[in-house]
Amino acid sequence: MPRFAANLGHLFTEYPLLDRFGAAAMCGFSAVELQFPYDVPTAAVKAELGKHGLTQLGVNTPQCSEFGLAALPGRERDFDAAFTRALDYVSAIGGTAIHCMAGVVPVNERPAAEKVFVANMTRAAAAAAKANITLLIEPINPRDRPGYFLSHVEHAADLVGKIGAPNVRVQFDFYHIQIVGGDLIKRFEKFLPVIGHVQIAAVPTRHEPDEGEINYPAVFAAIDKLGYDGWVGCEYKPRTRTADGLGWAKPYGIVPKRN
Repeated sequence: MPRFAANLGHLFTEYPLLDRFGAAAMCGFSAVELQFPYDVPTAAVKAELGKHGLTQLGVNTPQCSEFGLAALPGRERDFDAAFTRALDYVSAIGGTAIHCMAGVVPVNERPAAEKVFVANMTRAAAAAAKANITLLIEPINPRDRPGYFLSHVEHAADLVGKIGAPNVRVQFDFYHIQIVGGDLIKRFEKFLPVIGHVQIAAVPTRHEPDEGEINYPAVFAAIDKLGYDGWVGCEYKPRTRTADGLGWAKPYGIVPKRN
């Protein structure tokens, strides 16, 4: 059975960030992932995790106007600084992964950007390995993020091979992969050896995974059968209050706790 984690950048946003941990636990989640928590002290986050018995997964590298720095030529020092901030933060809260955002890159700069990306991620992987942290790279669809350096899972898998570090893996978001190319189960099976994390949302709305064009019960059954035993991050935008839309997750053990 899939194990679901609440993405607190999208779920429970009716509460301040520190209150989302308790809300997630009360709804039956046992793990959470964050996006950009850097304005909140690490001690406060760690306290909430401990209070509610939650497993902390990943964070994103800090948000910026370019939507990431890992592939931007001439910005290597900026990437190193942003990555170090993320590594220090996730290590302090007991997390396990960092999504290294690549950034928006003009088409004519793509060849240079790829070399920069591989070099940046190789350095980052060595530092992350010392802290037992996995680095994730995620293809993001061009409808939501025009010009983003990385949009195809095939490209992401090729980059993982070029970087050649065992702690660099693909974040396979079924929402983005469906929009870019579909054929989800076959592509998941093909790239499973390099997949480090999974995320979900409905297509095209990005709401709860109980509507739209992806048959998520079939997807969940398939990834179980294929042997994926990692977490599945719920990175969707609830239609209303988060708790009101969790009926889809009840068959998988996400059940509100009684007070």
